[in-house]
Amino acid sequence: MEADQVSRAVVICLAPQNSRTSVGLYRAALGNGLPFRFEFIDSWHEHPLLIKAFAEKLRRAREDASRELGTELPVIFTAHSVPQRTIAEGDPYEEQSRETAALVACEASIPSEEWKFAFQSQGMSGGAWVGPTVEDTILELRKAGYRGVFVQPIGFLCDHVEVLYDIDIGFRQFAEKQGLRLWRAESLNDSPLLIAALADLACKRLARL
Repeated sequence: MEADQVSRAVVICLAPQNSRTSVGLYRAALGNGLPFRFEFIDSWHEHPLLIKAFAEKLRRAREDASRELGTELPVIFTAHSVPQRTIAEGDPYEEQSRETAALVACEASIPSEEWKFAFQSQGMSGGAWVGPTVEDTILELRKAGYRGVFVQPIGFLCDHVEVLYDIDIGFRQFAEKQGLRLWRAESLNDSPLLIAALADLACKRLARL
């Protein structure tokens, strides 16, 4: 970028919800003496095209899974957990994560009584992490009489360890031990709607410059 004489750049972190433990760390790294001016997009958790992208994946896969099980599946929206002290200090991450989930549920026409929100992939550092956990939520749904659950991550955009292992292996095995089946929505990955959302974010910020 320096060789190409770039002086300013729009930065979009591929974590839609803003937290100092994720987006904040990237912002800090970009401030370490680099000779550019960065226009940083802190959060885009409510972008209409992002919401449509999640809802598109959710609606299609949930219908198929519910048909396979023979009954409507409840949805667990998930996002990566953060230390409770982070939220207590005013971090907007939890509020934004829950807002994304609510917007996706509305876009996918899922009634409020048919979905829940949970945090996953809690870390091992000292102190408590934000909940409820996915495991506790699965147990709650089992007690309510459900025979299966559908997981829709809204804090992750693409396939990686928190999706391919934590959900597809860890949570699925946990659910099976409780007598429940578990399905997951396909990750956005190269979703045209996601690409359009990123393009819209970039173009609008560039236009402001």
